[in-house]
Amino acid sequence: MKAALSLDLDNLWSYLKIRGDERWREYPSYLSSLVPLVLDRLASAGARITFFVVGADAERAENRDALRAIVRAGHDVGNHSHRHESWMNRYTAQEVHAELERSERAIAAATGVRVSGFRAPGFAVSPAVVYALAERGYRYDASTLPTFVGPLARAYYFRNARLDATAREERATLFGQWSDGLRPNRPHRMANADLLELPVTVTPGVRTPFHVSYLLYVASYSRPAALAYFRSALAACAWTKTMPSLLLHPLDFLGAGDAPGLEFFPGMTMRGEKKRAFVDAVLREYARRFEVVAMDDAAAHVERELACRREAVA
Repeated sequence: MKAALSLDLDNLWSYLKIRGDERWREYPSYLSSLVPLVLDRLASAGARITFFVVGADAERAENRDALRAIVRAGHDVGNHSHRHESWMNRYTAQEVHAELERSERAIAAATGVRVSGFRAPGFAVSPAVVYALAERGYRYDASTLPTFVGPLARAYYFRNARLDATAREERATLFGQWSDGLRPNRPHRMANADLLELPVTVTPGVRTPFHVSYLLYVASYSRPAALAYFRSALAACAWTKTMPSLLLHPLDFLGAGDAPGLEFFPGMTMRGEKKRAFVDAVLREYARRFEVVAMDDAAAHVERELACRREAVA
């Protein structure tokens, strides 16, 4: 079976922004040091993945060398919005189109790539986002996390964030709702839109997440337990023939002292070397069980499978 792999290239400023820390307005960045670190790990693992890039980062000259290095290394690039606002699902249709257009232009100018895939920050997808993506000719969306635990993650986040009442209202649907656990866990065509949905896969049946940040949280208590849980999730995917899509974040590679200001984030007390060793183990296990591909190749594979099913029914 094939399995998808991607990384949301959230920058230092975007984490500060979501938390309500006004230092985000200076656009502090760790991309120049992070990207070479990630590319080296991926080269060692022999993995080609999709980097979902934020348009505001692509507009800034200091980030362009790092973003071009991603493309030169042969990796795929997708759109992760322009302003990285996890309340994008509250935008009007006009606001969604403006957001997408600005990020598309910035990413194309920085990387030379016309994006065909999108992931909303904070899984903030809405009908307006889906229809805008279809109208703009996107091949796929990857913004759903079909789990019941989103409200629990939001409660943890609110407890540790610096937010006034207005900011809390903006983020009222951050990380999703209880009902998201009823969304499809397999790649599928979105209803009423010519758009493929590639969910961030959760464990079939129990619907618990296993993206790498979640695994690292478990590993902060017990590394063997985290790896055992990951193996069981992959086994469930194989048994149910659910193509997994595994999600990485920058803070999966950065540890204590590597990203000043983000000490509040779960797992940031762990040393970077320890984190990276764990991620290496996760990627090895992933590649041992599946043929790991970037999101564009996963989308092409799913499209072929869906076409074959239609032909078989006809």
